Amino acid sequence: MSAALLGCYDSFKKEALHKNAVIPVLFLNTLFSSLIFLPFILLSANTDVLDGSMFHVASGGWEMHKYILLKGLIVLSSWILGYFGMKHLPLTIVGPINATRPVMVLVGALLVFGERLNLWQWIGVLLAIVSFLMLSRSGKKEGIDFKHDHWIWMIVGAAALGAISGLYDKYLMAPVESGGVGLDRMMVQSWYNIYQFFMMLTVLFLVWWPHREETTPFHWHWSIICVSIFLSTADFMYFYSLSLPDAMISIVSMVRRGSVVVSFLFGAAFFHEKNLKAKAVDLALVLLGMIFLAIGSA
Repeated sequence: MSAALLGCYDSFKKEALHKNAVIPVLFLNTLFSSLIFLPFILLSANTDVLDGSMFHVASGGWEMHKYILLKGLIVLSSWILGYFGMKHLPLTIVGPINATRPVMVLVGALLVFGERLNLWQWIGVLLAIVSFLMLSRSGKKEGIDFKHDHWIWMIVGAAALGAISGLYDKYLMAPVESGGVGLDRMMVQSWYNIYQFFMMLTVLFLVWWPHREETTPFHWHWSIICVSIFLSTADFMYFYSLSLPDAMISIVSMVRRGSVVVSFLFGAAFFHEKNLKAKAVDLALVLLGMIFLAIGSA
């Protein structure tokens, strides 16, 4: 469910950014996402209505919130890069690049946690690398040079930060006895949205507002609200699955990246993007790589 909703989120995000100013769109997304979770925070803190339910937000002091603040900073940095890249690139290019995040998560687990890849996982990693190289060839047909196009590098940077965020999520919600922080999943999701709102409010007034007349103008579009709704719901499903006992971030991350199929179909059907046959082969390699990673991680 998270993967399907995430694919819709990417598609609405592409629509919201079309000929639009990036920073105000991202600011409004953090605002609407915060408004979605604010009632859960207030009800949990002041009543017992949500006690024992999956929507209850646990309370905690700075000792816990400092971890969530860092989470918000990592995610927002990824979003800023991803939003700018998404605006200037075809969705059928961005989706497969984002789908390589599980590979980055595995490499991160290899470097940070000392995990070792087995043969299946190595095959998955190699297939992802080959698909990326093939995707760069498809991009050249549309005038996109992967080596020198800074929008491509922004998407790659966003994917890398997203992978770091995924590893950090597991650390935040893993029990203390397992080496994690043991944070409540609703506490993490609710408060990191609140922190992101205040971060983006600062960016809006310090970076965009003084130069708004010199950049792409902002215009309202209904898809901006859809971005927040679909992302918040997709993340809720993601955090819930990650909070289950023995949940493996490598598997969860791979399944979640299945969203690329939905966004690819949106790019083909609604945005009428080009070179779909070549990109479909690239996408198939990415998905095949994810299957090998899933087999190797089972």
